Amino acid sequence: MLFSGHSGLLQFSLLTWDHCVSTLRFRYQTLEVGDRDIHLRTLRDRQQYLDSDDISRNLGISPASWPLFGVVWESSRVLAELMSDFDIAGKRILEIGCGIGLPSLVLNQRLADVTATDQHPDVESFLRENTRINQSRTIPFIRTGWADEVTDLGLFDLLLGSDILYEQNHPELVAEFIDQHAHPCCEVIVVDPGRRQHARFRRRMVGLGFRHDQTQPLNTLCPGKQFKGRVMHFRRS
Repeated sequence: MLFSGHSGLLQFSLLTWDHCVSTLRFRYQTLEVGDRDIHLRTLRDRQQYLDSDDISRNLGISPASWPLFGVVWESSRVLAELMSDFDIAGKRILEIGCGIGLPSLVLNQRLADVTATDQHPDVESFLRENTRINQSRTIPFIRTGWADEVTDLGLFDLLLGSDILYEQNHPELVAEFIDQHAHPCCEVIVVDPGRRQHARFRRRMVGLGFRHDQTQPLNTLCPGKQFKGRVMHFRRS
């Protein structure tokens, strides 16, 4: 492995014995979330790609969507801010479609009982590295897709997601995945940036016995400006 970089960027070359397979470029940054500093290693941008064994492609992840897990999205910032002081006492928490896992990293610093999931096979290594550079405990991670029929995750009291309704079939898949892993008495918080599928998701969740309300928080990247999306809060008892 060869490392070189400056100004927060790191170029990483993955070598075999006789030739270079591919190159990823990383960005190191520190985000203020609530009263905490969260250190992150992310992909430098959405132009990165490394799937030499076709693992992602075989899971249905296209080259265009491959890097989307590895950057920080505005919805994730909003959810992380919410989790910086959310009541977590005694709750088992699941972040679904976690990507770079910023909300989970915030909760982990608060010593919450949090588990992260994502379909992407490279999420776990990024999450492990980011817990290391934050000098935090390892976050339990399960690689699973929302359409997977059986998982061993168990049941949770609080389920979280940010920008997880970006495909046409996601409202039904996500709602069923949540119902599979939610205690009969639970909370669900989903931050949506304004995608068209949110209304179908809301109706499906209500059909599963959840009460619903939503708010529109301030933009965490540009303080004072309105976040264009919404925070959907579901409760079932």
